[in-house]
Amino acid sequence: MTTREDVPKVTCRCTSESGCTAVWQYYARIMKYISRFTLTLAFAFGLFFTHPLLAQNQILGEVQFEGTTSNERTAGVWIDGQYLGYVRELKGSKKVLLLPGDHQITIRQGGYLDWVTRLTMQPGEKQVLRVTMQKDTRVHFPTITAEVKLAVTPDRAAVFVDGVFVGHVGEFNGAGKALLVAPGKHNFKISLPGYQTFETQISLNPFQKFQLKTDLARGAVTEASLKERE
Repeated sequence: MTTREDVPKVTCRCTSESGCTAVWQYYARIMKYISRFTLTLAFAFGLFFTHPLLAQNQILGEVQFEGTTSNERTAGVWIDGQYLGYVRELKGSKKVLLLPGDHQITIRQGGYLDWVTRLTMQPGEKQVLRVTMQKDTRVHFPTITAEVKLAVTPDRAAVFVDGVFVGHVGEFNGAGKALLVAPGKHNFKISLPGYQTFETQISLNPFQKFQLKTDLARGAVTEASLKERE
């Protein structure tokens, strides 16, 4: 409630006591309306700026991936045609949040059949997908090979050889790790959303050891968009 102590001091020039009282009542009423209007604006301002964040947390669903074998845990993940990373890393700060609706999930690993499923995400829902990979019997590995080590950052980027996904960079770098390919010319593509795609052609001799070294430059997500079956 507004009192005379709450209202700024004013000089009254009324000629009667009743007139002076009326002035004070009118002035107090104005200050009360101003106070209410200010409070309403503050509430509306806070609601406007916090509502999108609250709505986002309530609307987005989360999908988690689980794999038993090493090949399953390092398999690449595509959602609606977009490469996101590999199974083991998609958690914590890299967890996958999806809008409600239908989504297609594709899991790929070199030498294995694609694991494909569809899911319908509800607002705020969490779904866990258990990945099961099966070997592709149509794939035959060469008996004579060349060895390619990848010294590339970020090491979570996807690696394609001659248009086929073979894994992520971290699988082919370090002690005892390398990519074995048949001798000859091969097109290498290394890409990750948020970075510019790196492409090069390499000619390899039998039993040759080769190191491919580069740092992906940051760029628009669309520049590194890896669509289904490039």
